[in-house]
Amino acid sequence: MSKKEKNQQQKEPRKSPRKIIRIVWILFFFMVISPPLLIYMVEKDALGLFGGLPGLERLERPDPNLSSELIAADGSILGKYYRTNRSNVTYDELSPELINTLLVTEDIRFRDHPGIDLRGIVRAAKGLLTGFNQGGGSTITMQLAQNLYRTESSNKGSLYSIRKLGSVITKIKEYIISVKLERNYTKEEIMAMYLNTIPYGQNAFGIKVAAKTYFNKLPSQLDYKESAIIVGLINGSTRWNPIQNPDNAMRKRTEVLYNLHKYDLITRESFDSLKVSDFGLNFKVESHNTGPAPYFRAVAGNFLKRWAKERGYDIYKDGLKIYTTIDPRMQKYAEEAVTEHMAEVQKKFDEVWDGEEPWRDDDGELIENFLQREIRRGEYYRVLRLKFDNNKDSIEKYLQIKRPMKVFSWEGEVDTVFNHYDSLSYYKRFLQTGFMAMDPGSGHIKAWVGGINHKFFQFDHVKQGKRQPGSTFKPIVYTAAIENLAYSPCLQFQDIQVTFELPGQQPPSWSPDNANGKFTEEFMTIRQGLAKSVNSITAHIMKSVGPRNVVKYAHRLGIESHLDAVPTLCLGAGGEVSLYEMVGAYSTFGNKGKHTKPIFISRIEDKHGNLIENFTPEVTEAITEETAETMMYMLRGATEEAGGSGFRIDNRLKESLLIGAKTGTTDNASDGWFMGITKDLTAGAWVGGDNNTIHFKSWYDGQGGRTAMPIWNKFMLKVYGDSDIGFTPNDFTQDDSRWDCSKYGNVPFNESDSTQQTVDEMMIE
Repeated sequence: MSKKEKNQQQKEPRKSPRKIIRIVWILFFFMVISPPLLIYMVEKDALGLFGGLPGLERLERPDPNLSSELIAADGSILGKYYRTNRSNVTYDELSPELINTLLVTEDIRFRDHPGIDLRGIVRAAKGLLTGFNQGGGSTITMQLAQNLYRTESSNKGSLYSIRKLGSVITKIKEYIISVKLERNYTKEEIMAMYLNTIPYGQNAFGIKVAAKTYFNKLPSQLDYKESAIIVGLINGSTRWNPIQNPDNAMRKRTEVLYNLHKYDLITRESFDSLKVSDFGLNFKVESHNTGPAPYFRAVAGNFLKRWAKERGYDIYKDGLKIYTTIDPRMQKYAEEAVTEHMAEVQKKFDEVWDGEEPWRDDDGELIENFLQREIRRGEYYRVLRLKFDNNKDSIEKYLQIKRPMKVFSWEGEVDTVFNHYDSLSYYKRFLQTGFMAMDPGSGHIKAWVGGINHKFFQFDHVKQGKRQPGSTFKPIVYTAAIENLAYSPCLQFQDIQVTFELPGQQPPSWSPDNANGKFTEEFMTIRQGLAKSVNSITAHIMKSVGPRNVVKYAHRLGIESHLDAVPTLCLGAGGEVSLYEMVGAYSTFGNKGKHTKPIFISRIEDKHGNLIENFTPEVTEAITEETAETMMYMLRGATEEAGGSGFRIDNRLKESLLIGAKTGTTDNASDGWFMGITKDLTAGAWVGGDNNTIHFKSWYDGQGGRTAMPIWNKFMLKVYGDSDIGFTPNDFTQDDSRWDCSKYGNVPFNESDSTQQTVDEMMIE
């Protein structure tokens, strides 16, 4: 070595052992000490720099918002209440094919890592450095952490203002939460929770709703072909959606299926076959307008919202289990009966009016400006008044704008172009209906149909709507007389005009006509009078018992609506009542005089199955058992007396059942009613227009025996024809000997023996 080289070597500084040790400590700090310290600081949210993490209590109960389920009497799901349509399942409810498909696509080493896959992280980092994406580093557990706690958007500390640093902190949070999840849950529980928290598009959140929406299956029934679609949606519920983007979805499915082949879960032949097959969809989006009993679900929802508010629950997120009394078979038959008959009666209604406007006054004259008045009464008009600062010209111009829309028809939805007047005119021509059936003993409502189509007509005509009941109110008048005055079915009245004096009123008197405008002057028993719905006979009884007593008995039987104590009440024209109230009232006759208030919810449980509340019906002794039995005999007259109003009831029902029945029709035929009682069910139907000014041209066409009774007929034939329901005809009899008028002759009414009051006395409170 030359002298020069030696001098140069001497000038180069030697690294002292102290410097080397310092470097080692620095490397040790950044590689060993710093990461745990950073994780500790993030977990504790040091100085508020990082944002908080969920505590252990929340980790133990990490369920997201859950739909509350409305459950039928047989345990099937009627519908849900949700902001996010989600229902959880357990691992045991997942098919092996679905589990395998998820693992080969999202996290093949899921069962081996502790929530963080170091190999996956290295692979993801390498992809970022090289620009060649080799897959993400997030495990199923990490994705679950993000889904459950929304770490990307919540609990941000001050360091999040530094954009890239915020992303790093978010990822660290997911690592921490993942480890905690792995410590607190089994792998199976984590996998189920993960699938329960995924949005799958088309308003489907969670695997249970997704399987139902796309394939009408349970998660336990999904095969590899279907699972490949479902798992593909995890990476992009819109981009890979088979409904919105079928070409993309096909490519994604092929990729997922190849992964199954790659890991020897399906053969090459299966892969080649499946990748060219169709999707096999059975697609149907759940909504509040579809599924069974939509009107009932809406009414129950209104009740439940009030109930939940009083008790600190939220039916849209607390995952409540709400058990109802609805029998899904009877509900199906009720909906079928309504659809079948209302399509027929609407056709008849359209033929009668033949394009003319059906909104008419009592004289049959067209009501001028009907549509304008209806529009101005609506909520939409109030919105327009605000929008256009109450400028009537601007509002009117807006209402006249024609727009494309889909409208309801009995042949299916129709595309058309309407302005608001066109639309209102079109929809006002449709007849509406309500139908309800209940068990008179338990009070359990078994079927509920509130209208003809919930998507287009959301007003409920069972409980929400109220109309004059017409002659279906007459049995209440008879009940008051039988219980209060001990009237016998054999008692006779003469069919003559009855006049009520109305002192101090104009007009000073009122004399009801019979439906046909004639009086036969014949004597008939009150059973015959009720069976034929003769107005004069009911008027005689009203004079005897008094309007105030009739109102009292109506309320005892379950009518809660206000009723005027006036003579016209004998014909059902003294107030408006709901179908719900009328069915409840009639059920008293079939329940030995006990009024059981109709109920539709039996119990409510929380999401863990703990009982919150049991519901029991309110039962009152409304009338004596003897009066109830007498009224059942009276109502049977509709099918047993010559000329009875129940003659249109199907002979197959009349031959096998004892049926109590009553029709009802308002004066202008705007409301048709029918109430029917069997040993098993009390059921009623109403048919009419949205307004009582909309009606058939003639009373004959609009009477309840033609418009409402057929719904009851069709329903009962289906119910008693279904052996699985368990109702058996011909197993109920009633001893009629006590009412055999031929044994002791008919009993004429003697006015001198009556307890008749003057109308003004009857109306004194």
